[in-house]
Amino acid sequence: MSNISVGHTNLHQHREQFPALGNKIYFNYGGQGPMAQRAMNAITQAQADLQEVGPFGYEAFAQVTTAKDSVKGAISSLLQVAPETISLTENVTMGCNIAMWGIHWRAGDHILLSDCEHPGVIATSQEIARRFSVEVTICPLKETLNEGNPVAVVAQHLRANTRLVILSHVFWNTGQVLPLEKIVDLCRANGSLILVDAAQSVGLLPLNLTQLGVDFYAFTGHKWLCGPGGVGGLYVRPEVKEYLQPTFIGLRGLVVDSKAQPVSWQPDGRKYEVSTSAIPLYVGLTEAIAIHQQWGNSQQRYQQICRKSEYLWCQLATLPNIQCLGTSPPASGIVSFQLAEKKSGVHLQLVQFLESQKILTRTIADPDCIRATVHYLTLESEIDKLIESIETFTQLFF
Repeated sequence: MSNISVGHTNLHQHREQFPALGNKIYFNYGGQGPMAQRAMNAITQAQADLQEVGPFGYEAFAQVTTAKDSVKGAISSLLQVAPETISLTENVTMGCNIAMWGIHWRAGDHILLSDCEHPGVIATSQEIARRFSVEVTICPLKETLNEGNPVAVVAQHLRANTRLVILSHVFWNTGQVLPLEKIVDLCRANGSLILVDAAQSVGLLPLNLTQLGVDFYAFTGHKWLCGPGGVGGLYVRPEVKEYLQPTFIGLRGLVVDSKAQPVSWQPDGRKYEVSTSAIPLYVGLTEAIAIHQQWGNSQQRYQQICRKSEYLWCQLATLPNIQCLGTSPPASGIVSFQLAEKKSGVHLQLVQFLESQKILTRTIADPDCIRATVHYLTLESEIDKLIESIETFTQLFF
């Protein structure tokens, strides 16, 4: 495998922009991506610029408007949607909450979740069920990682009264990529809305949400996009916007009259936004997206991620005490694996051992496993070092 990019720059040179990659081997992009120095500098400069001019005044307001428009433009280009469909949030959970609470629930409605969703989404659905007498059931998609048809499983669990289906595009625990377009068609035919947790897909997969036809797509900039924590977004399909009422209400989402009294909602994604935000973070995410684009487009980056995750998967398969969850190379950058020794805490012991070697991975509770996430930024030599350290651990403890 070559470490030379198909974009404009050599990968080693490109990586030099990311200080966090200089003193460790990083396999936690699915948790939080390291930021490039240029993105960090952009945040600092944006804060300094705002303080210089105000920070509250007409000149500052112009800078704030530019920052909002720029980050929405960068995001909409990445997702291939109109900027008006994007609402800026703090993270995926916030976007999911906007979509889930904004629906006009009726007693007897049904929510269908997969069995690989994030605890925040699960807890929100449970609270909606409690308040509005809505039923929540679980669709067993975890078992379709290696065999079975997730579309058929979803079809089996849909009901005539299913108002909302909640799925992750890429499962955070196993790395499975769902055939989302087919599931969207299925939900549309059933009259069900679909909310997608995109924590592990934006910045990893090449995306065209207009073609996918999803109703709600909640994402963040701090994982695969390597942007700052605290900036995310929610895409709302234009055809369903009128059915989704604001969950959080603030000045940015309102149209006001001459006496500053609210008269209506903003006609675009601002409808679901509030007011004061960390504007410099918007500048940082815009810069982070631009840095990736300078190396290669979304398809090129995804191809590199898949090549490197396949390399890691193949190397893990050679180790006698290791079993990957997937029986074939993953279609994402998430490679999850288990130790043959099933004693309690062994995965945490390995993760802690690896961190002592300056190699960062993480444990997953369900299924009980270790998750390594590889990026287009990952080097083959880093994967080799991970394999070598796992071998050392198994020789020491088994």
